Amino acid sequence: MLMGGVRKAVRWGLLGMATAQAGVIATLMVADRRRRRSRQHVAFPTVAPQTMPAGETEITVYTKGRDLFDAMIAAIDAAEHTVLLETYIWKADRTGKQFKRAVTAAAARGVDVFLVYDSFANLVVPQSFFRFDPRIQVLRHRPWTGLRGFPVRAPGLNHRKVLVVDSRVGFLGGYNLGSEYATRWRDTHMRMVGPAVADLENAFVDYWNQTRSPKHKTLPQPDARPWESPITLARNVPSVGVYPIRYMYLEAIDRARERIWLTHAYLIPDDDLVFALVEAVDRGVDVRIIVPAESNHVVADWLSRVSYQVLLSRGVRVFLYQNAMVHAKTATIDGVWSTIGTANIDRLSLVGNYELNAEVLDADIAAMMEEIFTMDLGNCRELTLEEWEARPLSAKVSEAIIAPLRPLL
Repeated sequence: MLMGGVRKAVRWGLLGMATAQAGVIATLMVADRRRRRSRQHVAFPTVAPQTMPAGETEITVYTKGRDLFDAMIAAIDAAEHTVLLETYIWKADRTGKQFKRAVTAAAARGVDVFLVYDSFANLVVPQSFFRFDPRIQVLRHRPWTGLRGFPVRAPGLNHRKVLVVDSRVGFLGGYNLGSEYATRWRDTHMRMVGPAVADLENAFVDYWNQTRSPKHKTLPQPDARPWESPITLARNVPSVGVYPIRYMYLEAIDRARERIWLTHAYLIPDDDLVFALVEAVDRGVDVRIIVPAESNHVVADWLSRVSYQVLLSRGVRVFLYQNAMVHAKTATIDGVWSTIGTANIDRLSLVGNYELNAEVLDADIAAMMEEIFTMDLGNCRELTLEEWEARPLSAKVSEAIIAPLRPLL
């Protein structure tokens, strides 16, 4: 009888918690919808695309979507042999249609075109948009893609954003394809021209060949991939249980002795990452993190808050990006190490989704990334510990109610 009563109490307790969480989330979403209707877009700073070498590979960094999309379209228009395009979101708007016309024209002139898009991320996009010229090879990624055979691994979304043209030029970063991202979001992307493109092509080829159906062609591996390069790629592959990007961050943070500057759309670090950041502060490292003041996912914003108390109280400086969504997934450390890619610092990216980050060991690239960080800092306000601790009691209670959901994101 006693055990039965305990089980009943636990069930009611869990039900009560789930109900409270649903209530908080519903309230947040209603408030967020009202906020979006009244929000006015304000221009944010960007810099012109900057190009410099990293070893034998030339890197260009983009901070404005329109500049990036123009460069990507130009690369597709110039394609002679192959176009490999992989994206998480592909909107059926003016920009999305521009990309569709470009890949269709490439296929019409005899270029082999291979496309990958995530089906879950595009549920709200009219599915008729994804009917392509039959000469184009198209792979729709579903959450269970890659789960054939044994052992069965965890499913994951395809959160990658990759373009490789003619094995010569490659693009990687945070930008999805759509008109909103062209002008209204602050993101970061990179273009590579040179030997490092082979690794980016290899990442696309490995994914394609592993997940394709019998109707899809097999892609050949790149001819030559350098053993030594200042640019390396870390890719999370749920189908084989490999998640190196999280360790990449932990190792880089552990090496830091001067400064760690991070820009992330969604900051929901696990305990190991929080510990690594506060330990860096303890040894005198200047740790700064830029996050959006208001992102496009209000629940993610509130789950991010769970770690603020520890971070702020231990000396990590948090800066809130104003009047626009900052969607970049970048970091630079000690004027030596930088990363640009698709992975956020949250569980979905670090131990869930298909992700891809470039890791660059080059002082000139790091200096460029520091300049971009400083530019973004000028569009931020710092969140202080005093301000954080003075937030309303209702906010503290709401945070406590939804905090158990943090491991899910």
